[in-house]
Amino acid sequence: MTDKLPRRIGGDGDGPAETPTERLLREAMGARASLVTANSLRPAAPPKTRIRRLRPVYAVTVPLGLAAAMALGVLTFHGEPVAHDQVVPPPAATGTTSPSPTAEPTTAPSPTATPTDTGSPTGEPETELPLADGPSSAPSSTITTPPAGSATPYSFRGVKFKVPAGWKAVPVSESQVCVLSPGAPTDPQQGWAPAKCEPYGVLVVAYNSPDELDGGAWPTMADLSAESGWGHQPNCPIWGRPYFPANGYSSIGSPVRSRPTTAGKTVDKTQWKVTCKPGDTFTAQLWGMSTDQVFVVANGLKDDYQAGLASIVNSLDVSGHKAPASGSSSSSSNSSNDIAVTVDGGLGAGQQIHANGTPVTFTVTYRNTGQKTYDQVQPLVFTKEYAGTPPSSVLLMNAGTLERQDGGGWTQVPLSIGGGMDYAMVSKAAWFPLAPGSTRKVTYRMTLDPADGPGTMPLAVQATLPYPPGPLTVLGEQNVPVAVVK
Repeated sequence: MTDKLPRRIGGDGDGPAETPTERLLREAMGARASLVTANSLRPAAPPKTRIRRLRPVYAVTVPLGLAAAMALGVLTFHGEPVAHDQVVPPPAATGTTSPSPTAEPTTAPSPTATPTDTGSPTGEPETELPLADGPSSAPSSTITTPPAGSATPYSFRGVKFKVPAGWKAVPVSESQVCVLSPGAPTDPQQGWAPAKCEPYGVLVVAYNSPDELDGGAWPTMADLSAESGWGHQPNCPIWGRPYFPANGYSSIGSPVRSRPTTAGKTVDKTQWKVTCKPGDTFTAQLWGMSTDQVFVVANGLKDDYQAGLASIVNSLDVSGHKAPASGSSSSSSNSSNDIAVTVDGGLGAGQQIHANGTPVTFTVTYRNTGQKTYDQVQPLVFTKEYAGTPPSSVLLMNAGTLERQDGGGWTQVPLSIGGGMDYAMVSKAAWFPLAPGSTRKVTYRMTLDPADGPGTMPLAVQATLPYPPGPLTVLGEQNVPVAVVK
């Protein structure tokens, strides 16, 4: 009988020997396997377009011996299938079949980032980034904060303060220094000394002697209580185009008064809203230290520079300033407070006065509440500027008359302050002595003119020492606001 199958060759006695075909297949696959090295086993590159789908495996007829030889060859590759070189798992980043709408990166890496970056877009630790209430519309790397400059110490007349970075201190008179803001023009302003500082700067004033406070000085403590104490001359400090208004100016609403703490002291502050003409308005601010006679003025200053203004006021140090003699001026109201002043007998706070020529009579009572006997006391009454003060190109004075009753007749006295100290000169016939506990009454008669506009007009009533020859010393004072109506 003849064998129809090929005869096996060799064998180890434990099993049948392989056929020549199986031996050829084994040698070929062994040679192929010897070509595989460590370098050739690197992972395949990810697909550039799409993952290639494996073709379907079709069933084919394979001779039994060939199938066994292929199985043997496969097992010789360290247990890994030969399909490893063709079937590549997709990268994890592209493993989803439907991309998420938020799959794009939220921040772009900074071109200056280093391997030590902590993930911040700017390469800085996130704890050093400024905190915000919500997400920023711009990358944090575009948010820059200009470095804050240091303030410069400045001193004059023993008054010290700090000039903010970018500002410039320029003396405008012996007692006044203007601290110009960064937005001030290079050319100096024209006009009287305070006007040179408006509206581009902050005016710091320090009086050293009683003489400086006499003769219509501005600013004074009396200006803080005035309805229109923001300026002595009709200057309209509009930013970029200050000018002298032809018809004067007037306040809008009532002044705002407060007593903040500055340099460890309680100071007086008044703020006004002022209009020169329709469309031209500005804010006036005035601080005053009554004992030291130091003032800070800011008329028309831009809102952008309010922080600089606040830093100047808060840095004030008047410990080295020698203040004028106590009670050295009309501005140092209540310098002694030995005499109580009351207004009664026909005029009270808020009372209406018609600006039609009708006279109003009232009585002022002076009472010595101290322990000192005054041989000569001077009664003094005058009105101050207010929103209805008739406009003038030079002086702002209320129209009308004021009379004091002396004996059986009436003596006319100045109704308003005006431009000098004439209003404070009271004839000797009106002086009177005042012992402790004693009182004296003086009667006045006031008539307003139709030129006076409606508004709240302050009436100042004072008891002073005779003026002149010495400085005007106020022993007691009261301000009575009256309502002027048409």
